Amino acid sequence: MADCLFCRIIAGEIPSNKVYEDEKVLAFHDIDKKAPVHVLIIPKKHIESVAALEAADSETVAHIFNVARQLAEELGLKDGFRIVTNTGKSAGQSVNHMHFHLLGGREFGWPPG
Repeated sequence: MADCLFCRIIAGEIPSNKVYEDEKVLAFHDIDKKAPVHVLIIPKKHIESVAALEAADSETVAHIFNVARQLAEELGLKDGFRIVTNTGKSAGQSVNHMHFHLLGGREFGWPPG
C-alpha cells in the first residue's frame, strides 16, 4: 500500500532504526517512545488491524509474539515488559497497519490509558 507509513518503512522508502527483520516481520525503535525501551513489531504483510485478521494470519501473529519474547530478552527486559496493540481510532491506532508495541524499562500502571 503506497500510502501506508509502515509499508513504506518495510520497503525501505523511509528509514528506521531496525532491531530485527526476517521474511515475516520488521521491528524497529519507535520515534515517539513511551518507555525507555519502545519497539514496534509489524508484519510485512499489510494487515489493517487486529479486526482485519484472517485465520491464515495466525502463524504471523504467533511469530510476532515469539519475536517480542526474543527482543525483550535481547534488550534486557528481565523485570518485565508490556505488549500493546491498538485496534481502531477510538483505541488509539494511529497507523492503519497492525503493529505491536514492545514496552519496558520502567514501571507500568494498571489500568492503562
